[in-house]
Amino acid sequence: MTVDKIEILHGARKAPIPNFTAPQLATLVKEPPAGDEWLHELKFDGYRMLCHIAGDKVRFWSRNGKDWTHKFPSLTKAVKTLPVKSAVIDGEVVIFERDGRPSFQKLQHALGSGSGGGFSFVTFDLIYLDGLDLTGVTLEDRKLALKGLFDAKAVSGPLRYSDHVEGNGELFYSHACKTGIEGIVSKLRTSRYESVRSRNWLKVKCNRRQEFVIVGYIPSNKGLPGFGSLVLGVHEAGRLVYAGRVGTGFTMKQRVEIQQKLDKHSRATSPLSAVPNDPGLREAHWVEPKLVAEVSFIEWTSDGAIRHPSFQGLREDITPKQVRREEPQK
Repeated sequence: MTVDKIEILHGARKAPIPNFTAPQLATLVKEPPAGDEWLHELKFDGYRMLCHIAGDKVRFWSRNGKDWTHKFPSLTKAVKTLPVKSAVIDGEVVIFERDGRPSFQKLQHALGSGSGGGFSFVTFDLIYLDGLDLTGVTLEDRKLALKGLFDAKAVSGPLRYSDHVEGNGELFYSHACKTGIEGIVSKLRTSRYESVRSRNWLKVKCNRRQEFVIVGYIPSNKGLPGFGSLVLGVHEAGRLVYAGRVGTGFTMKQRVEIQQKLDKHSRATSPLSAVPNDPGLREAHWVEPKLVAEVSFIEWTSDGAIRHPSFQGLREDITPKQVRREEPQK
């Protein structure tokens, strides 16, 4: 789609390219919204990135404003083939399994090894293009403009356009869960792009999963390298509160590497606002709340801990202060 065509879209305005645009975030809900006014996309299991293109200069920014360009040399090269002079593209960096499903663990491994290969950039929004700020344009038209970039040139390789379905949210959600996808994101088709969390974007997860702050660890009593389990916390009403422990889902290498990171942040006392009456914490080694872990689990217990947790990976794109307990809203 050319700039001339973009200019006639209601809400587009001339503006310099921004240095950084905070991403729009989705609100967690229990079930997809009904109605044809919603567009439903797959929720990809990766790292949210905002790609800034200004001539030959490309930057990948994490959701908390860190420059991650050096981690994705293959994506940087691919993005330069898009038919644009300047743009800000919202999307998710993922690594796909052979069956087409994203693998968060493989993504973690690739980022940790510094291999720089195997990444795909799944694009789902266009918020700036060739001198025009599109944040005031409706989602439906922004996606149309983004798809136009892919249609204008045979884009392939690691760049992908995230398509959507109109309405039929329940059926789309059911199919996504059956195929092993993390969940879906439902977006109001007439909404503008806002750098906040709102109910214009809704996310529905197939399984319970969220980020937690690592506040300590329990040594292994089974001779495992590193630790036995990590002690987790979340922020609630300005306080860092206990959220349980996770001891499964780690490789032996991860146990050693995470232990080394934790040892750099050791402290004598608990960073939690109150230490719960949990006998398992008597042997806890406390650390400064610097690291964030993503953990899957079945449910929250009545005393605020998680049941049957499994470690998924560390999150470097989220700061500890951003971590809150996520409960689906109605």
